[in-house]
Amino acid sequence: MSKQTAPQAIDYGDLNTLMGYKLRRAQVSFFDSFAQRCSKFGITPGLFGVLSLVKHNPGQTQSAIANALGNDRSAMVSVVDKLEAMQVLVRKPSATDRRSHALFLTKEGEKYYAELITQVREHEQQFMDLLQDDEAAIISDVLDRFAAVKSS
Repeated sequence: MSKQTAPQAIDYGDLNTLMGYKLRRAQVSFFDSFAQRCSKFGITPGLFGVLSLVKHNPGQTQSAIANALGNDRSAMVSVVDKLEAMQVLVRKPSATDRRSHALFLTKEGEKYYAELITQVREHEQQFMDLLQDDEAAIISDVLDRFAAVKSS
């Protein structure tokens, strides 16, 4: 019979002083919660981002949506394929560029998005409830500034 020992505490050392690491840990927490809340929809945060941009920017090309999200254009094909297979999005020839496809939500996609956004907003509220008064606006502003930094 083996004797079980209590797990040792982990010393995170320098990681606890690094903003990037803390942001990553927060992102993992957000994404895990998103996955639980939205599991019945079969969607990830990445798929939701594409779906949301297409909803609010119908007719944009796959490349434009990929660029807006900072995604690799080649990876966008499989994302669009998945959303098309779910019958929530459709590709149509672009009116401005014959080499590109414009993206639109289907009628089912519009209904799907309406149900999904309710869950996503409830998910967000779960985290916002942890904040005090003006903290949400401050965090949003700081994250926007971080996101605007371009690597050199």
